[in-house]
Amino acid sequence: MAEPRSAVRRSAGEDAVDASENPFARLASPGSLARFALPSIAAMVFMGLYTLVDVMLVARFVSTDAMAAVNIATPAINLVVGFATMLATGSNAIVSARMGANDLTGARRDFTSITLFALSASLAVALLGTAFAEPLARFLGATEQLAPLCAAYLGIILAFTPASMLQTLFQNYVIAAGRPAMGCGMAVGCGMANIAFDYLFIAVLDWGIAGAAWGTVIGYTIAGATGASFFLSRKDGLHFSRPRLGCACIVLLGKSCANGVSEMVGQAAAAVTTLMFNTVMVQLIGENGVAAVTVIIYAQFMVSTIFIGFSMGCAPVIAFNFGACNRTTLRRVFRSCLLCIGAASVAASLLSLAGAPAVACLFAPEGHEVNQLASDGLRLFSASFLFAGTNLFASAAFTALSNGALSALISFLRTFGLVPAALLVLPGMLGVTGVWVAVPIAEAITFVVSAGLLWGMRKRYGYS
Repeated sequence: MAEPRSAVRRSAGEDAVDASENPFARLASPGSLARFALPSIAAMVFMGLYTLVDVMLVARFVSTDAMAAVNIATPAINLVVGFATMLATGSNAIVSARMGANDLTGARRDFTSITLFALSASLAVALLGTAFAEPLARFLGATEQLAPLCAAYLGIILAFTPASMLQTLFQNYVIAAGRPAMGCGMAVGCGMANIAFDYLFIAVLDWGIAGAAWGTVIGYTIAGATGASFFLSRKDGLHFSRPRLGCACIVLLGKSCANGVSEMVGQAAAAVTTLMFNTVMVQLIGENGVAAVTVIIYAQFMVSTIFIGFSMGCAPVIAFNFGACNRTTLRRVFRSCLLCIGAASVAASLLSLAGAPAVACLFAPEGHEVNQLASDGLRLFSASFLFAGTNLFASAAFTALSNGALSALISFLRTFGLVPAALLVLPGMLGVTGVWVAVPIAEAITFVVSAGLLWGMRKRYGYS
């Protein structure tokens, strides 16, 4: 658990910030939180949008097999993103709590140490990923027909792991630095570049699936470079400084990983469940089944970006007020967050139910087997959005409160804990319908657990 203000000591000469003057201390109403989180939501939605456009262009200008190959590669990418997000969210809670406790120098040193570690680890992943792209594609379940396409895509994406890692880190840390609008600008800028280069490489130059990969990594690089330039040029607030060394750095890494483990669990589970979805659909239908699953997964990702963006935007506010012991404000923040999440959940479920046929047509023409499978699947899948928002917020909230164990439990249940079990049982009973209802059932069960934990921990953390 993060140390309260009274437990965090500052040595002589350290910089400090006045918690009462920080804007995080004044954000509590639904309107103010929604406005503050809006740039994070917009950034996540835009990131989801340009990822969606990426897959749409592949499906329309290359083939639905190429779209399926992108989905085969997704589990490896999930693990990289999960590691980066674990470091970013786990350390962000620590850094934000330090800022709330008037320890700005410590926050800077923690931020710098995490960035250097992430950069070093990502270079190792890049070297291994490019060397073993084709064996990795086959390990992920690519058929003979899909393996060359998957390997071509993976090799390029993994080679730019450092850029991807820095993008994820800086996307989180600009919020802690009090600049959520910049995070949105980074996402919009790299997203526009991604879409433009995707169209150029895929539709105009006919580079095929490799063109999609190059468009994506150019987006990563723009965002990573922008974030690095911002923090290198700052003279006050959160910026790079002398990193922690030796045992202090190891302890920081351990705390960050433990605190952010839920995000790694979530991404690792997504990798496993995507692999299982692909395997089951190949057995039931073939490559077209994998393509239909791809449509559902990206539609889910697109809707989830709203909940994730809101949770990302509010997490530093929760962590700051917890670190500053502002319990009255913390109570109002939680109440407002739950109201916003509840309204968004109902809206997302109804819209996805009504818009299922239109979404399917974005990826495959009407009458195509992939179109019909995806349309039918999304109608059933839309029920999951009633519960997913609360589950994602609860996980992010416990991370912000430095309770990585509860956060990980929620992430584990809604993904790896329940979805694989449902996929092992339901398709044998219900066929393809069993595939589509696996996630809604898992989200509904996890919702009960999330609600119970939020209620049970209310007095311990002071948001009752």
